Amino acid sequence: MSKSRHLDFNVLAHINNMQLLAKVIVEGFILGLHRSPFRGFSVEFAEYRQYAPGDDIKHIDWKVFGKSDRYYVKQFEEETNLACHILLDASASMAYKSNPEGMSKLEYGSCIAACLAYFMMRQRDAAGLMVFDSKIRAMLPPRLRQSHLTHMLTELENIKPGGETNVSGPLNEIAEGIKRRGMVLLISDLMDDPDKVLSALQHFKFQGHDILVFHILDPAELTFPFDTMTEFTDMETGEKALVSPEGARPIYQEQLRRFLTHYEKGCADIKAEYKLFDTRKPLDIALSEYMFRRSKLV
Repeated sequence: MSKSRHLDFNVLAHINNMQLLAKVIVEGFILGLHRSPFRGFSVEFAEYRQYAPGDDIKHIDWKVFGKSDRYYVKQFEEETNLACHILLDASASMAYKSNPEGMSKLEYGSCIAACLAYFMMRQRDAAGLMVFDSKIRAMLPPRLRQSHLTHMLTELENIKPGGETNVSGPLNEIAEGIKRRGMVLLISDLMDDPDKVLSALQHFKFQGHDILVFHILDPAELTFPFDTMTEFTDMETGEKALVSPEGARPIYQEQLRRFLTHYEKGCADIKAEYKLFDTRKPLDIALSEYMFRRSKLV
């Protein structure tokens, strides 16, 4: 998709209603697909209903018309065997944002979760939501009902950053509770011991789940743009440190490179899909990543 199709983040950041936000992004994304290579999920006939203005005439059943002299269209229902579990990190570190007018990592991750849930329901995939920090704060098992989607979006709309990060603990607990194989989508800044996180993801893999990891970072975390003496505060412990950026930058950049490589390689080793997201990246790209993964499963 070309950049001109992406929605303006300055507009999105001021939409407070999560259902409206998801609808705006998803409907705009679908309109932008045109002849998408992702079309063609298997469908099965569901029922007939009387033709209404605006219906696509290609779905009119002419044999029924010949017998009844009335127009009826075939309705189809997408086949789905997919239960999709969205796991959203709501720890304190996810509250960080370098631009006061932009989105925090948690706001960005919540928007991704809302858009994916809205889109999954539209595609007849059952979606569920688990919110965690050092423990599970909310758990909504996958369902395929409009009321369930409303419940999920309400949860995301009211989400607040929590306590310290412990990604691996809640993930292992969630994995133990999922009985049906499906897709697991982890949305997190992954500010935890990579080996422990990857071990927890391996738990899902052992159970046969398809895994997609969205690694969410702020642009300042990726570029370290500071140029004067700066006091940094740990958002989870409150610990402070006065740092000279000139001396710290090469060390930080090397540590960041190792951190990202560890996750990228570790996910590849367990055959989990890994995608790094800068919070400035258009949200519809997340939908593209999900659709690509989904199309490989049907």
